[in-house]
Amino acid sequence: MKKVFLFAALLFAGIGSLQAQGEFRAGLSGGIPIGDSGDFATFAIAVDLGYLLEISDEFDAGVTTGYTHTFGDEVTIAGVTFEVDDDQFIPIAASGRFEVAPNFTLGADVGYAIGINDGNDGGFYYSPRAQYSVSEAIDIVAAYRGVSVNGGSWDVISAGVEFGID
Repeated sequence: MKKVFLFAALLFAGIGSLQAQGEFRAGLSGGIPIGDSGDFATFAIAVDLGYLLEISDEFDAGVTTGYTHTFGDEVTIAGVTFEVDDDQFIPIAASGRFEVAPNFTLGADVGYAIGINDGNDGGFYYSPRAQYSVSEAIDIVAAYRGVSVNGGSWDVISAGVEFGID
């Protein structure tokens, strides 16, 4: 686990020297668990940090990481109520963004989400998204966040805000 954090820190430190060519992005969002996770969780929050390089006028690519926390629910089975633990993930992913119209961008993050809590091994991470630019530095983001875990998936539909950091 320490190696993963060290790798992510070195990756972001190394690309920090490229700041003149790209842009750091930070985001905050809230979401509703759906599918398998909707049966066991009530709400999710996510913090994202990424770096995007401008490949062309319409396309940016880069890396992203962050922290996602999903709050467990109480589940009743055969008259017995169980408290479900919260789940936490740290995604490490490649990012791509394509500007389909002025102020409107479609994109995706694809990589691996590291499970933080006990019993959470993590899994393949994917997050398609749509973004609307409110200003040069602020976007409103709607995203689907999924982590393939143990033959199922941990899915959240989220909405939030993303900021460009110069």
